[in-house]
Amino acid sequence: MLSVLVIEDDRSINDLLCRIMTQSGYNADSAENGLDGLDKALSGDHNIILMDLMLPLKTGEEVLKELRRVKNTPVIIISAKSEVYNRIELFKIGADDYITKPFDIDEVLLRIQAVLRRTEAQTSDMLVFKDMKLDTGSKRVYLGENEMTCTATEYAILELMLKNPKTIFSKRRLYESVSGDTYLSDDNTMNVHISNLRKKIAKLTSEEYIETVYGMGYRLVGL
Repeated sequence: MLSVLVIEDDRSINDLLCRIMTQSGYNADSAENGLDGLDKALSGDHNIILMDLMLPLKTGEEVLKELRRVKNTPVIIISAKSEVYNRIELFKIGADDYITKPFDIDEVLLRIQAVLRRTEAQTSDMLVFKDMKLDTGSKRVYLGENEMTCTATEYAILELMLKNPKTIFSKRRLYESVSGDTYLSDDNTMNVHISNLRKKIAKLTSEEYIETVYGMGYRLVGL
């Protein structure tokens, strides 16, 4: 079931949106201030967020900016602010759509469906693990907001591991899967590639992504 987070300080509007989301087959979660909303947005696994701008403790703009540093969860702004410049600025900082209050429920539902379809189309070629994204179409790797330059072999290793996130890969399996050649027992090639990947990752984040399972091989950290 798809999950919607509603961040709205007006309880009657919050309750209305949550009720409509539930009736429409979504799992509805809610927050009534920006601080709680940001916490839920960062810690939860929501498919889309509906958010007001004039929120207590932390404004909608602040929530959106902080969220975009970490996650790309689609956000639809629902606000009484109708000025064009407000909408433009919000799109610049990462809003996916903007609905002006008072709103029509049917329009909200249609906008949600449209944003989800668009997001699904954009991410269909993406492999994601933590903050790492692999674009299998362009063969590019992103860590957070930064692109990580990889050799063809390094990319192939990451793609294999992200497609099989719970698998422990021996050096033999990695080598033969990536190169297509027969592995020689004294070949140190994979160790070098893994070491280079770890160094590149460490330049962009303190988070570890590849761990050594001694006597067995390598796997993604945390699975």
